Amino acid sequence: MAEWEDDWDRRIGEWVRMRDLRILLTTVACGSMAKAASQLSMTQPAVSQAIAQLEAATRVKLLDRGPRGVTPTIYGEALIRRGNEAFDALKQGMRDIAFLADPGGGEVLIGASESHIAGGFLAEIIHTLAHRYPRMTIRVTEANTAALAFTELRARVVDMMLGRLGSGPLDDDLHADHLFDEALQVVAGGQNEWAHSDSIDFPDLVDKRWILAPPENAVYSLVTAAFRNRSLPMPSLNIATWSMTLRLQLLAAGPYVTAFPGSLVQYNAKRWDLKVLPVSLGPKLPVAIVTL
Repeated sequence: MAEWEDDWDRRIGEWVRMRDLRILLTTVACGSMAKAASQLSMTQPAVSQAIAQLEAATRVKLLDRGPRGVTPTIYGEALIRRGNEAFDALKQGMRDIAFLADPGGGEVLIGASESHIAGGFLAEIIHTLAHRYPRMTIRVTEANTAALAFTELRARVVDMMLGRLGSGPLDDDLHADHLFDEALQVVAGGQNEWAHSDSIDFPDLVDKRWILAPPENAVYSLVTAAFRNRSLPMPSLNIATWSMTLRLQLLAAGPYVTAFPGSLVQYNAKRWDLKVLPVSLGPKLPVAIVTL
């Protein structure tokens, strides 16, 4: 075992270069050596030579060449996965150096669900960070945590993802820091007279005008299940949108009903005159920050 590890250490140190790994990653992403050469401003023989050097170092075939281009072998997929991790670690190392040189600065990349971007909870976090680190740059992109895919996180587009978690377990490469449990609440605009009734229940909501995200998402499924469990038909979806801001505007102006997470209601009830209806959509869901 020691001899095997010593041989790998020698081959990695002497033969495997970051430049060659980058060429391999670009080739697979482009689907052909010719396209990779064009993107990298190299010649195609130089690209082919770099991959050949990697195959010599690993002693396995990394790419399958065909008339439609190249695809990674199982060995190539393993090296690509670890190569991405290596590049990410080096990039993070450079960011660590920048932060050490300027502790009040740095950059954080956050992926968050639309409900927490528009709802106010993320804004409160950013206000706190901005007060402590006034030169820090924070970049936010919309990302869905409930689906448990975490594509943006694994692609290193974001450093962390914030949002509700679905019911399934997380994969071994992910870590979740649980923040709180959050209920989904049925909400209407405060100008609606019927919304102020303490006795309103699910049968009263069947004929109301509902705004939800498009079907086949976690919240839509919870609303559907709540009506089905009471042997009631699912209300018609009058407006389908992912935009929480649009929903807030419509609630303020019309006789609509929607389902919002509790934190969004907490930060927006007075601002948008929201009324929480006395019905339950089920148990609270965990909200967490997920990292690799």
